[in-house]
Amino acid sequence: MCGIVGYTGAQHAAPVLLDGLSKLEYRGYDSAGIAVAQDGAIAISKVTGRIANLQEKTDNGRLVPGTTGIGHTRWATHGAPTDFNAHPHASNDGKFAVVHNGIIENYLELRQELTRKGYRFESETDTETIVHLVEMYYQGDFQRAVMKASARLRGSYALGIICTDEPDRIFVVREASPLIIGLGIGENYFASDVTALVAYTRNAIYLDDGEFAELTPDGVQVFDCTGHPVEKKINRITWDIQAAEKGGYEHFMLKEIMEQPRAVKATIAPRLKNGEVSLDGMDIDLRRVNKILITACGSAYYAGCAGKCTIERLCRIPVQAELASELRYADPLIDDKTLLIVLSQSGETADTIAAMKECQRQGAKALAIVNVVGSTIAKLADYTLYTWAGPEIAVATTKGYTTQLTVLYLFALYGARKLGRIEMEEYARLISALKALPKQMQQVLDMNPAIEKLAKKYHKHPSMFFIGRNTDYAVALEGALKMKEISYIHAESYAAGELKHGTIALIHEGQPVIALCCNEAVTEKTMSNIIEVKARGAEVLAIAFRGNAKIVSLADDMIYIPKSDPLFCAAVEIVPLQKLAYYVAKENGCDIDKPKNLAKSVTVE
Repeated sequence: MCGIVGYTGAQHAAPVLLDGLSKLEYRGYDSAGIAVAQDGAIAISKVTGRIANLQEKTDNGRLVPGTTGIGHTRWATHGAPTDFNAHPHASNDGKFAVVHNGIIENYLELRQELTRKGYRFESETDTETIVHLVEMYYQGDFQRAVMKASARLRGSYALGIICTDEPDRIFVVREASPLIIGLGIGENYFASDVTALVAYTRNAIYLDDGEFAELTPDGVQVFDCTGHPVEKKINRITWDIQAAEKGGYEHFMLKEIMEQPRAVKATIAPRLKNGEVSLDGMDIDLRRVNKILITACGSAYYAGCAGKCTIERLCRIPVQAELASELRYADPLIDDKTLLIVLSQSGETADTIAAMKECQRQGAKALAIVNVVGSTIAKLADYTLYTWAGPEIAVATTKGYTTQLTVLYLFALYGARKLGRIEMEEYARLISALKALPKQMQQVLDMNPAIEKLAKKYHKHPSMFFIGRNTDYAVALEGALKMKEISYIHAESYAAGELKHGTIALIHEGQPVIALCCNEAVTEKTMSNIIEVKARGAEVLAIAFRGNAKIVSLADDMIYIPKSDPLFCAAVEIVPLQKLAYYVAKENGCDIDKPKNLAKSVTVE
């Protein structure tokens, strides 16, 4: 979502911090800043926009002397990308500064408490609560203040904190957000990614959740959350800079596939408060809405197709999903009782912007679900929900799709509760099912090592068919798109019940058919379709819940996913199809992160 770095040693810190931040530019950001301890004070310099602006402002760090400091590139979540909201943030007394990756879920209640106690906030961020907590708990013991403040936080965070009273010491804390310590001679470092470290050291310590560490020029000490020392293994970094940017993965796409459990958790967690879905800024009166229209392009549209099923089931409002490129010219039947839901990873998709403007012109209110803060769609929308997926580098979306789908699930639960169309017992059950998604997605990644082997079997075929019914069909649309996007294999998805209406004529001996069988309400029907294509010589690869013995008896190959709620399982079901497409493309020698003819943000019609 953003990047953090820190340094303490004999060198001037600012140039090291700026260099480290520049190595993290690929992660995406909208502002940057550094804080350096100097002469009993902390000098903070931060800017909106590129790191180049910060380098110019500080004369490449020469205007900010001092040998201990922290730095940050921000991907805006809480508050717009402004100088005030940029990190680092300082305490009111000027003794402390903090940088933070992640989301503090309980920041509102902490902010209210701190405000009552007289602490003054200069930004809209969740991060600023952290530095004021440290100030509140500080009584001369820096470590104790950090421990007590960290114990109050809920959410995901990687923190770097400095103090004027101990200018050669940095404390770092990790919970559900990556944090790496680099070990040098007479100097030590930390960063959110080894990219920022490998130019200076190849020795690293990886903190685990719940751990914190003290960095001084002379050494590093790691502690557990109770303050007891922890012995940590020193790892040798063998990657080059380019590989390090990818976290050791060969491609950004694979890295982003593997990041999905964390991204989905980051999207869900801040929106669940006291056992209910809370969507800040959503003052839509859903009782006045008689139709929901979802519009998007590409994978975002397919996320809308899957989300449509869940919203209709829970809210009992008619939902229509339309391609934005078609909707903009369709003269749609829309009025002020229509809610338009707009999906876009970049927030800059030209067709989607045009469709949105047309629908708003006809009276519809627009809810945007986007990843990029401050994007055009976010600004034009009446309401905006960010996916908080973090930067997505690979052109073919993975975590962008699953986090969009997750926000649609959150909206469906929110709407059902507001409209009184769900019993509290069922509501609580579905909240639990939603919270289980990140773990289930991780289980998919862990339990299917044979996907790479399956890719070796199927990669030479000139075409593939993906079939499913209901939500399975919606997932099949995205699965086929992933395959054709990055492997250049002709891949088509079909509603399984439509095979007999012509498409079955294309089935021949050895034809790969990927059958999605996770919607239990229609599994028996899909099994009949599997039998039909098998009778004509197809090779069937089935996606099913673990333990589904009936499918095993029919399919040639199996990929399993853990049992998940039928209303939400599309987010879990797509993950193995992403990996299959990735490994097929790899077998075919394709440029996976940059497929031919494709762009990450489609800003033309």
